[in-house]
This record gives sequence, C-alpha cells and structure tokens, in this order.
Amino acid sequence: METSTAFQQSLKSNDTEEQIDIWFYRPIGFRIATVCARLGITPNTVTIISIFIGVAAGILFYPQSLAINAVGMLCLVIANSLDSADGQLARMTNNKSRLGRILDGLAGDFWFAAIHIAICFRSMEEGWSSWIWFWGVAAGASHVVQSAMADYYRQVHLFFIKGSNGSELDNSADLAREYEQLSWRHDFFKKLIARGYLNYTRQQEFFSPRLQRFLHEIKTRFPNGLPLNFIADFRTANKPLMKYTNIVQFNTRVLFLFLWLLIDQAWLYFFFDVFVLNPILVYMCVRQEGVSAHFLNKLQTTGEYEAL
Repeated sequence: METSTAFQQSLKSNDTEEQIDIWFYRPIGFRIATVCARLGITPNTVTIISIFIGVAAGILFYPQSLAINAVGMLCLVIANSLDSADGQLARMTNNKSRLGRILDGLAGDFWFAAIHIAICFRSMEEGWSSWIWFWGVAAGASHVVQSAMADYYRQVHLFFIKGSNGSELDNSADLAREYEQLSWRHDFFKKLIARGYLNYTRQQEFFSPRLQRFLHEIKTRFPNGLPLNFIADFRTANKPLMKYTNIVQFNTRVLFLFLWLLIDQAWLYFFFDVFVLNPILVYMCVRQEGVSAHFLNKLQTTGEYEAL
C-alpha cells in the first residue's frame, strides 16, 4: 500500500480532522503508528505512555521558569502526537476497542487535571488566594463538557458518513444493559470502567435532547441503512459545525495556554476556558440541536427520504 494511501486511511475523515492535525500531528502520529505496528506495540500501550508524558507536562508548568515551561510544552506536544498515533494505529491494524476509546478520553483528562493543579499552585505562589481553585475546578468542569460534546458530535457526523464501522457512537441504553450483565465480584475493573463510560455517555445525551430524538427516529425508520440522499443532505448541513468541535478541543486551548505561559500569566487559561470556550460550546450545542430538529421535521412531515 502506498504511504499516502495508508496515511489517508489512518485518518477519521477529512470532515472532522482539524487543519493543524492534518499538517502536524497526524503525519507525526502516522510515523509513530507505523513503527509501533512493526514492533507489535498496541494502541492502548501508546495511550498509556501518552498519559505519563502529558501528566509530566502539567507538572512542568508549575515552576515560574520559562525554560522549564518550554520543556513542558514539548512534552505536551509529544503526548498529543502519541494520542494521535494510538487512534491511527488502531485504524491501521484494525485493533479498535471500547477500552481503547475510554483510555483515549481519559488520557486528556489526566493531562489537563495535572495542568490545572499545577496552575493553581503556581498562581497561589504568585499571590492569588485559595479562590483560584474555584476557577481551576470551574475550568476543569468546563473542559470535561466541552471535550465530551465535541467528541460526541464528531462521532455522530462519522456515523452518518461512514456508518457504524467508521464511528464509535454509543448510546446509554445499550451500555446500561452491558453494565448490568457485569458483576462487581467477578468483573470489578470492567464494571468500574463501564460505569464511568455510561455516565459519560449519559452526559452527552443530556446536552443533546433533540439529537437523541433524531437518532432514535432514523434507527427506527432506516434499520437497513441510511438513504444516500439523506446522508448527502445531512453531511452538507452538519459539516460546518465540525469547526466548532475543533475550536473547543486540544489545539486552540493549548495554543492559548502556551501564550499565557510565555507572558507568565498562566491563570488566564482558566478564564479563557470559562468565558471564551464555554460560549462557543453553547453555540455549538444550539446549532447541532437546530440541525437535528430540521432533519427530524423533514423525516416526519415529508416523504423525501425512502428506506433502503
């Protein structure tokens, strides 16, 4: 297989990929994934390594030393390159799993938990009161919701353009049934992970009620697959929303984090998360709900789309 073709197949889709990732992280991730595939290293192993490097990056943001902070920035870039590589490796080797998806999501949470804690301690040494922890927690909670909804909307888009095999879209009803089948006595670790992922999925569904009704409608109406004209129309309407999922994800927040560290005002990161990225999150959710309501109405009132 030609390298360019293999690289393209390692991507999720051009619709959902961010330009910085296409230019920078995905090419690096592809090279890492290629080496890992030859060595037999699994995607989950790459993810776990990224967790340690990302947490180290957060710790290195604590000292008020630009040189040390710069090492932390490099570590965070490496961690995200590995985070890109694990997904590309999973697609290249067809070694995708729900555990891998959960670990991938937890990796970013660990990185940014370390970053938030480091900035809180750093800010207190700079003269902030303990109130900085309120802003650190508020920014952390905001980050969790922003990342969860951005990931969910991407998976929804991938479901429409690639189907179930190209998407990792889950629903809480199926997850709840799987969770109930596990035993705390015999499957403690699996059940613990399943409980966390179930809560995560329910959070995504809570913030997208119209989307849930829309998904239920299409699964009921089109059990054998979506009509091609329906896929094309949804993709056209939904693709512009993907840029908002990118804005509230890794690259934008990290570019500004690096800026705040360069000017020695790391505390600004919390306020950027709360007062800049949260309004974008709200707008993204409102727009996605609008698209869902539009197509739900078309399905229920017109005969434009016929089942296969």
